[in-house]
Formats: sequence, structure tokens, C-alpha cells
Amino acid sequence: MILGKTLVPVPPVSRHFWAVLLAGGDGVRLRDLTMRIVGDHRPKQFCPIVGTESLLRQTRARLDPLFSGDRQVFVVSCVHERYYSKELADAKDSVVIAQPMNRGTAVGIIAALVRIMQADPDAVVGFFPCDHYYSDDESFRAVVSSATAGAEQFPQSLVIVGAEAEYAETEYGWIEPERAVLEAQARPLCRVSRFWEKPGLSEARALLESGCLWNTFVTIGTAATFLELVCSEVPDVVLSITRALAGNDLALTYARLPNVDFSRDILAHQAKRLLVLRDSGSGWADLGSPDRVLGLLAKNVKQPAWLRQTPGVSPEVRTSREVEK
Repeated sequence: MILGKTLVPVPPVSRHFWAVLLAGGDGVRLRDLTMRIVGDHRPKQFCPIVGTESLLRQTRARLDPLFSGDRQVFVVSCVHERYYSKELADAKDSVVIAQPMNRGTAVGIIAALVRIMQADPDAVVGFFPCDHYYSDDESFRAVVSSATAGAEQFPQSLVIVGAEAEYAETEYGWIEPERAVLEAQARPLCRVSRFWEKPGLSEARALLESGCLWNTFVTIGTAATFLELVCSEVPDVVLSITRALAGNDLALTYARLPNVDFSRDILAHQAKRLLVLRDSGSGWADLGSPDRVLGLLAKNVKQPAWLRQTPGVSPEVRTSREVEK
């Protein structure tokens, strides 16, 4: 029992459903916090910011009930090998894509898609950032299962998970939902009217008032549809990565690639191919800045040891400033 509700087991998804865990970010904005927590500047996904395990380990535990190990792909950066080699030592059945350098989320996504399509042309793929927090893993898994069902029913679209907005955040992507195409219990699947990537403050306030959703980045769809959409925006990048993976010359290719952001450069231009599923119960939080981390921790009764031992930090003040945005 949790909060008076009986847990309903979420069945594992189809063998054709793959999880891609994105753990290749540099985590620059949280370096001061990771130094306080573990004594070095490791990216936040390898750091126990909330709880005793790293965010990557928590993400794996959250997804393991849904995916077998041989259907999990980890996208990392070579420069972080000393961190991910320990984190993934027990993931020997999984695929690890070590990028020579971080070229943005879309490049890592493309590399994963090419690998998956080679192994399973009928794959349905879910992409999951490893630097986010969820307070209710069961609720999150139920959302993923619903999104998967939607992706299978509408294979020409991508299903993106949107969280209910709480304030006028200017550092998130925003999703403007349209009419519902499928009623899935309390989570209707809606078409997307427009995708807004990091709007200005006045726009964010208007989006909040109109009931738009925050982009959690969790996106699910057939591998073929993912590739179709990225090819329509950055065909040269897709071709370069495909050739590099075939010829095993990733380092040279990555050195020549531009940075490509999946939300800004792909999703924002493909809104008509997107469906959105509302997530109102998983407690999603993006830990992309110190303010957000401290704001989240201020809501928790049990504070982590590193926060209690850090002088001069007032999460309550940070939280009030964040809400005022």
C-alpha cells in the first residue's frame, strides 16, 4: 500500500520495446553541488543527489520492471568512463554507446536508433533522461505503459510525456495539447498543437494560464518514426552517424558534427507528428539547476546528509525565488 492506494503491478512491455537511458550530459550547472556531495565534478547522473544511489542507478531501478537487460541501451560519453564503468558493471546484457564527445541529445538519440534498428527493425523505443527525479515510480511505470500503448496504436506519431506545469518556467520545453485522440483512463492521449522550447517569461506565463504542459523529455515511438523525423531535420547527421557506426570511426565523425538538441531542433519543428500524454502523479522533477535541486529537497521531510552539512544553504529561499519566475 502507498498513500492508501493498492499497487497494481505493471506488466513488462513487448519484447520489441527498447529503453534508451540518456546519460551523456556534462552536468556543468550542478558541478558545485556534486563537489559538495562526492568531492569531485562528476555529472549529476552519476551522483547521489536525492537518496543514497546515483540518479542513473535510480533510473535503472525505475525501468528494470519494464525492460529486460538486453533491451536497454545506455548512451554515455567516453570522458565519463570512470563513472559509468562502475555504474554499469552489472549491465552486461545491455548495449553501451560511448560517445567520443557530447554533441547534444539528438546525436546520442540518433546513434541509439541506428543500433536498435540494426538489431530489431520493428522496435518501439522509449528515451529516458537519467538526471530527473520521480517521487512515485509505480505511477511513472503506469504512464510509460500507457504511452507505449499509444505509440503502438498511432505508429506514425511520437508520444511525449508532459507534466502538469506549476509555474512559468523559462528553461523547460512547453507542450500545447489539442484534442484527445484516445481516452486512456485518467490520462487522455492528445494531439500537440505546438511545442515551445524555452519560451520567454511572458510567453511562459501565458502557456501556464492556458493549461500547457512541461516537456519531461520522455518520448516513445517506433524506431522507424523517430528516424523519419530526425532525417527530415538533420539528414546529414543521421547519414554521418550511420556510416561512422558501420566503419567504427566515431571519434573523427563526432569531431565534425554540430551540436543538435532533440527538443529545440527536432520536436519543436515536428509538433504535428507528436501526441502528448499527461503525467500528473509521478512527481517528476528536472534537476537541471541548483535552484531546482534545493527546491525539491525543501519539500522533503528527510534532508540528505550533504545538505544538512552545507552551511549557508537555504532551500526554502531558493524555492520561493523559483516559484516567482
